[in-house]
Amino acid sequence: NKILPVTADNNFKGYRISLWAFVLFTALMTWRSIIHMFFEEYGLHEIANVIELEGNPDPMPLIYIFFSVWGLAQTIFCIVCWVVITRYRSLIPLMYFLWIIEWGLRAFVYPIMSGDPIGSGTYTDGTTPGHIMAPYITLFLLIFFVISLMQRD
Repeated sequence: NKILPVTADNNFKGYRISLWAFVLFTALMTWRSIIHMFFEEYGLHEIANVIELEGNPDPMPLIYIFFSVWGLAQTIFCIVCWVVITRYRSLIPLMYFLWIIEWGLRAFVYPIMSGDPIGSGTYTDGTTPGHIMAPYITLFLLIFFVISLMQRD
């Protein structure tokens, strides 16, 4: 009932610290999504450490488009989070749960499923911050998810 409340309203019953942690986390994720969407070359090469591929025709414009679309998907999810923050705060535990799924998969499942081809050094010259930080962010999200479920007096 706390994750999927019968009525979605602006009445958040969890502790305020989990609300403010969600606001700060959403701000950080919004910044990340904007970088991926509008500054795809910088995000792909400088942050994600993906090397520039060469070929004829040049494959990079297509890769930048896909990277930008990924940023768009992140931006849409962040917009939903901002709507929840401003209008439907009773859904904050649900949003934490959805972020846990994303970051948990990134931290623990995705490297196993993919065989980690990107981390092999073939296409990169370093590890992405998202891969390094994923276990810590997942733990952060789990802690504040639990706190968001606790009802304050």
